[in-house]
Amino acid sequence: MRAVAVTEFGGPEKLALMELAAPEPGRGEALVKLDYAGINFIDVYMRSGQYARSHTYQTPLPMVIGMEGAGTVAALGPEASGLAVGERVAWCIVRGAYAEYAAVPAWKLVPVPSDVPLPVATALMLQGFTAHYLSHSAFALGPAHACLVHAAAGGVGQLLVQLAKARGATVIATVGSPEKAEIARARGADHVVLYREQDFREEVMRITGGQGVDVVYDAVGRDTIARSVRSLKRRGLCVNYGGASGLVRSIEPLELAEAGSVYFTRPHLADYIATPEELRGRAAALFAAWRAGTLVVNVDREFPLAEAGAAHRRLEGRDTKGKLLLRM
Repeated sequence: MRAVAVTEFGGPEKLALMELAAPEPGRGEALVKLDYAGINFIDVYMRSGQYARSHTYQTPLPMVIGMEGAGTVAALGPEASGLAVGERVAWCIVRGAYAEYAAVPAWKLVPVPSDVPLPVATALMLQGFTAHYLSHSAFALGPAHACLVHAAAGGVGQLLVQLAKARGATVIATVGSPEKAEIARARGADHVVLYREQDFREEVMRITGGQGVDVVYDAVGRDTIARSVRSLKRRGLCVNYGGASGLVRSIEPLELAEAGSVYFTRPHLADYIATPEELRGRAAALFAAWRAGTLVVNVDREFPLAEAGAAHRRLEGRDTKGKLLLRM
């Protein structure tokens, strides 16, 4: 099979298209013939070595990267139940999606309804699940809440804005350009801040009458985290779930106290889809919202597998306006 693998950590140039033997499904696994793989910042962290110390998301070299994919079941290993050969499925948080075939634990595969296109299903895995747990679980938004969503025109950002609005929250969004501001507004953001031209903390305080927001969803990381913490109301929550500008290396505990006895968390998606019931419950909610037309999924661009490096450069350049996919 063709696959994109990493033999040493580094930049996008370290992504190499190779011919490898297709994996054999082990006990409890299914072999998936992929149609699409999702491009996500977790792939960048794995490729670059930033997750080399992670026990949750291990990065042994050499490795085929890619943590999100969709396709059809090609074969079933021993004791793999609940699936049929030929069934359309999608998954996330199992490495190996930048390839024509991947072996995935059967319980982590989500059956894709016949009326949901595979590009949409792919986008609703890692990014959709992330937006869902952020808005429903890490901080369960409601009509009384105001939230700040960074990178609101990106793949997760667009979904998160929509889910936050569906829960009745007031959404303040940050984006990098007027074009992206229009995207955020189209997804339902109540207020949009151009972070290159405006200080987002000052704007948050102006909009909220000096109170701050209940929760900040920060996937930008190093460049924004200090002001994100200071954008919270008393006893608010800062959720740092990514590092587009660089991973956050430390937070001063006293700074949390000085900001109003606020809370800080850095979650992993894996801990929010830890059981089959939770995984499929989130998938069912997302598919239903898409089917009802209340959740728009925007695929920005599809790249052929051989252009995985170009896809990473586009993502790292923060030039995306939705989901990036690899097409097998």
